[in-house]
Amino acid sequence: MILSSEQQAQIGVLLRHCGEIMCADPDPEHAKGEITQKDGAANYVTVYDVQVQTYLENGLIQIFPAAKFIAEEQENDPVSAARGLCFVIDPIDGTTNFIHHMGASAVSVALFSDGEPVYGAVYDPYRKELFFALVGCGAYLNGKKITVSDRDLPHALVSLGTAPYNRDALADAVFDKAKRIFLHCADIRRSGSAALDICYVACGRTDAFFEEILSPWDFAAGQLIVSEAGGRLTDYAGKKPEFGYKSAVLCSNGCVHDSLLQLLN
Repeated sequence: MILSSEQQAQIGVLLRHCGEIMCADPDPEHAKGEITQKDGAANYVTVYDVQVQTYLENGLIQIFPAAKFIAEEQENDPVSAARGLCFVIDPIDGTTNFIHHMGASAVSVALFSDGEPVYGAVYDPYRKELFFALVGCGAYLNGKKITVSDRDLPHALVSLGTAPYNRDALADAVFDKAKRIFLHCADIRRSGSAALDICYVACGRTDAFFEEILSPWDFAAGQLIVSEAGGRLTDYAGKKPEFGYKSAVLCSNGCVHDSLLQLLN
């Protein structure tokens, strides 16, 4: 399934309006009662997460009336969603950054057909950057085609996620792996937004990204974007993550992927 140019443009308009919702309040932390916490440490939800998700779902269903949804702020059924069309949505990836005014958060939307990605888009309202990819058609940043880097591991800049929601169980594993990789690469980084980290690999700003566990909406759009840019995204066993489920994630420019898998394992 290939989206028409008009459908892609409509999704782009929706994403940019989501960015306006995110940036409308100069102080999203001003009312503590508007921030709640889900299971896990530092797993926050703001009224803006809910507003953006509602706006996105209402807009996307106008473009694809038969589509299902997997989204962060709702209950999900991956088995049912794997049949037909399904949007996988993260209304604000990097909510903790958003609350703390870090300027490193994004809206992420992916469209799957029978469990396979056909379109992915990630919008950063702070940099006004729209990353998107259409299966078989390449990956783009604000309309300009992007590709991954060709750096080897000693020269690679590697970003990581710290799996903060599961810190009690995973902190030792996260930082043990981080040290191992740090000793073999140029340097490491931590942005706080997996969606942006994956897109930065896709456009060559960094060379790899890894995290012990991510929800499907964290990497669904980036999965196609980095693949169409010439990179790879797998779990730590080197396999494609299962649609709709949490997974460890390693994405890279491809050149460093096997070496990083060895270090991670």
